[in-house]
Amino acid sequence: MTNHKTDSIPVVVAGALGRMGSEVVKAVHASPDCHLVASIETSTENEGVDVGELLGLGQIGIPLSNDFEGTLCSVSQMPSQSGNTKKAVLVDFTHPSVVYEHTRSSIAYGLHPVIGTTGLTAEQITELAIFSEKASVGSAIIPNFSVGMVLLQQAAAAAARFYSHVELVELHHNNKADAPSGTCLKTAELIEEIGKPFNPSSIDEHESVEGSRGGSRPSGIRMHSIRLPGLVAHQEVLFGALGETYTLRHDTIDRKAYMPGVLLTIRKVQALTGLIYGLERIV
Repeated sequence: MTNHKTDSIPVVVAGALGRMGSEVVKAVHASPDCHLVASIETSTENEGVDVGELLGLGQIGIPLSNDFEGTLCSVSQMPSQSGNTKKAVLVDFTHPSVVYEHTRSSIAYGLHPVIGTTGLTAEQITELAIFSEKASVGSAIIPNFSVGMVLLQQAAAAAARFYSHVELVELHHNNKADAPSGTCLKTAELIEEIGKPFNPSSIDEHESVEGSRGGSRPSGIRMHSIRLPGLVAHQEVLFGALGETYTLRHDTIDRKAYMPGVLLTIRKVQALTGLIYGLERIV
């Protein structure tokens, strides 16, 4: 096993063979101040196989496990390297059906969760924030790790002061389980912080096909989700006013775009005493 510097951050990756998880494993392995201590995947097919071999990195001494709780327990009891005060970080890119339990378990075992899996409800995020603060375990739920998306969201929040009509469109690959995306929900929440209603009705509108106008939030913001093979992750925010439209768009064409944000969050999360929601709370 490779020797690491005493200030290197131990990282566990859940969903290690997935589209995002595999990129995280590679990014952590290449990082000068982080090192992988465990990798988790639900399938038993590759149980015990070195995750580095599966991802083309060669042997890195980290076998794949399908035991989430057991892995967290084992990592939480690892003896610290001489002089190393860094606690382990869990990076989770798994599935909406298990993300709440994964986050809560990570906090309970004293690992700092960095959650990229979307699908948590507002109530669940509030519950996790309370639990994180009580446990004094820094935690981060990040719907989108792209710096470019943070800039789009800030621009959208600023534009909302001047427009009363806005619709959001998010486009993802057809294997994404939740809709609308967590990024789209976060964008709507940032726009809504201005505290005014949107899209006042001027006609008696009806749909001949249910759902044609997308989903509507209590603020009036409408959201549309598109799922197609060939897409990665894309979002548009469209503002409209008399005689003009203002469109903001962000396109992710490679998942490597998220890795600087992932590594930044890994480095920052240990300094937190509670939970933050959104990359803009860190950058």
